[in-house]
Amino acid sequence: MLRIALIDILLFSLPFLLYATYMVSVKGASPTGLWQGAPVFWLLAAGCGLLLVTMATLIQFSGGKPGGIYHPPIIENGVVKPGEID
Repeated sequence: MLRIALIDILLFSLPFLLYATYMVSVKGASPTGLWQGAPVFWLLAAGCGLLLVTMATLIQFSGGKPGGIYHPPIIENGVVKPGEID
């Protein structure tokens, strides 16, 4: 669950990180005045949009077949075999 939360945080903050990198490297802005006059609304919208598109894509294209049978994780010879959907 922590992995999913960290991925969500990274995807949401990616537009802010790209904007900051662009402003410092190309425009030569100082890190102290970086966010003055920044398009914060558009960065928030881009972060939310990127997060929603990624979540929808993962929901749509991951998982098992509809109507499949779920087999829970089992232990075989001391090794945990993960659950699967047939």
